[in-house]
Amino acid sequence: MREMGMPALLGAITPTSAGKSPILRLATGEKMKFMMLVCVDGARIEAEEAAEEAAATETDSGGGESFPWLDDVIARGIRLDGDRLRPPREAKTVEVRDGEVMISDGPFAETKEVICGFDILECADIDEAVKVAAAHPVAGFGRIEVRPFWR
Repeated sequence: MREMGMPALLGAITPTSAGKSPILRLATGEKMKFMMLVCVDGARIEAEEAAEEAAATETDSGGGESFPWLDDVIARGIRLDGDRLRPPREAKTVEVRDGEVMISDGPFAETKEVICGFDILECADIDEAVKVAAAHPVAGFGRIEVRPFWR
């Protein structure tokens, strides 16, 4: 896909269905990239991490486990990249104000939900990306946010 500036990109995206919000599809028929943010309650992340640490062995954790959603989207060529993120307590937030770098421990906002992972998808349109997100196991107890890339 060739690089496009903002005005060219906005002209290339067209609404494809009537409804509460426009559904985006590239007019060229090319596939679009989407960021899928996987969000869950922060307390759940902490509890799962503690359980994993307690059950840790000398073998690589998760090495032989199957994750059907992941297996499916990889086999279909939809998932380009993605990973699970370390817990928010290991985050650093960086701000630069008037040339001064300020670093804080933890996430930038105090919220109940935290981003625990991400996936980069390549789909025909946002409808397909939403279907992929709805099939993710975390969608049943957490929240999946799907955003199109600018380009």
